[in-house]
Amino acid sequence: MMDIGAYAERKAAIFLNKKGYDILDVNYKTRHGEIDLIVRNRKEIIFVEVKARSENSYAEPKEFVQREKQKKIIAASQRYIMNHNCKLQPRYDVVEVYFEKDEIKSVKHLENAFTLD
Repeated sequence: MMDIGAYAERKAAIFLNKKGYDILDVNYKTRHGEIDLIVRNRKEIIFVEVKARSENSYAEPKEFVQREKQKKIIAASQRYIMNHNCKLQPRYDVVEVYFEKDEIKSVKHLENAFTLD
């Protein structure tokens, strides 16, 4: 049985790398939680939550990144920024990976996906 989550994270990293992002870290863990991918472009450091769902799922993957999860990712990202003395502007993205029968069908990158008020 394939680990869909890990497979989706690898696919998301390859997808973002092909779009020109540099991969800085994968599965960064803190006491606040885990960040799936940390990438950068020239101006920003981007903290990425990867969500995989089957193509016929009742909801879009981004809908599973709810407020509590966003808060944990933000707290973990603050730890990363502090520990790495990072001066780049932070951004929070979601990469949705759709699959069917253990095969990736599509990957969708949602920039600035967090909606905390």
